[in-house]
Amino acid sequence: MKFNHYQQNTLTTLGIWAAISAACFGLDHLNPGLLPLSSGMSVPALLGVMAALLGLAEVCTLFSHFYLGAKKRPPVEGAMVGRVYRLLAVLSVGLAVTYGFGKLAAFGTFFSLFGGMLLGWSLQAPVSGFAAWILISIKRPFRPGDRVQFPNLGLTGDVADTTPMYTYLNQVGGTIGSEEAVGRYILVPNAMLFSQVVINYTVVQESPYMLDEVLVRITFDSNWEAAEKVLLHAAHQVTGDIIQATGVQPYIRSDMYDYGVYLRLRYQTRVKDRAEISYRITKEIFEGVQNLTTVDLAIPFVYSYRRGSAERKEPEPSVAPLPQEVREIEMDRIKSLLQFDAMEEIEAAAKSMSPQWMKQPIVVAPDPEPGRYHIVAGHLQFEVCKHLGWKTMTAVVVDAGKTSGQAKKAEKR
Repeated sequence: MKFNHYQQNTLTTLGIWAAISAACFGLDHLNPGLLPLSSGMSVPALLGVMAALLGLAEVCTLFSHFYLGAKKRPPVEGAMVGRVYRLLAVLSVGLAVTYGFGKLAAFGTFFSLFGGMLLGWSLQAPVSGFAAWILISIKRPFRPGDRVQFPNLGLTGDVADTTPMYTYLNQVGGTIGSEEAVGRYILVPNAMLFSQVVINYTVVQESPYMLDEVLVRITFDSNWEAAEKVLLHAAHQVTGDIIQATGVQPYIRSDMYDYGVYLRLRYQTRVKDRAEISYRITKEIFEGVQNLTTVDLAIPFVYSYRRGSAERKEPEPSVAPLPQEVREIEMDRIKSLLQFDAMEEIEAAAKSMSPQWMKQPIVVAPDPEPGRYHIVAGHLQFEVCKHLGWKTMTAVVVDAGKTSGQAKKAEKR
């Protein structure tokens, strides 16, 4: 039989303690009463008992190695269990020494004064965890199979098991940016559950559904009705069984932004299949939009529909293109002539807008005040970047005087 290094170390230690114990007991047998102690034991006999207790811990460790090895468990698990046996052996050695010197009664008094307090303090978390496990088993706020979230810990996962000390979670997300289980298990001490808020997504496992949405940005010149039909058709195609089970129909909500219209498709989804269902709906919408010429997806490269439409037209020969220049301008040199009523609007835009959108250049014109500019287009983008603490912004500088002159020429024609 081939032994691993943990088992070899255990056998070596066992041999040492066995030899010491045999030598001490042999010496006590040959010289009875050698170096007697107040308890009646001799020093060699006490040393033999101490070595025997430590050797017994190694025997138990060796059996644990063989047992766990038969269960195909890693060898290090046997070493972990062996540390517990050795700790018990050390405590037993301490009791043997106090008995040998006749101080067992004093030791008992000391332990009753301080040991109980120390033991109660050290067992506080395990006792709390055991109490939490009992409450979980009785009240069942969550069960194996539920998807739960611990907001204070930043954890979301599927409950795999609950034991007297730990709740095992199969983590959701973490390694990927999606709400799918990743197979990484997290142990949450039950004692922490007394001080944590727990959100259960699937408290009713028979109907584990929640509201979700897919966001689509369409241009101002898109056919709104046609776009809604594409979105609702995609939701019915993918979530038809969920609609039948819940009786809740998908619906549309919308709001406008700088480059077009947000259409928010909201529908019921299965919690554990949320990422897959969102992917399938997005794919259906993409294919549906591709087949329509009346619906176009908005992209943040123009600042209004009228401006974008004008840029797509053929330039008239009599109107020269506006002179413009792209610069990096300090924020404190730019003035916004538009006032926003509430800071909440700017904070909401800061959370929803992508970094690519914020990096797009705004349009500014020279201000009558030397060295300063006022915004022609991109007011909200400027306010968001200013709120985020940007020091400079990329801007397209246009000649305000020539802009007004060309406008007058157009009016005469």
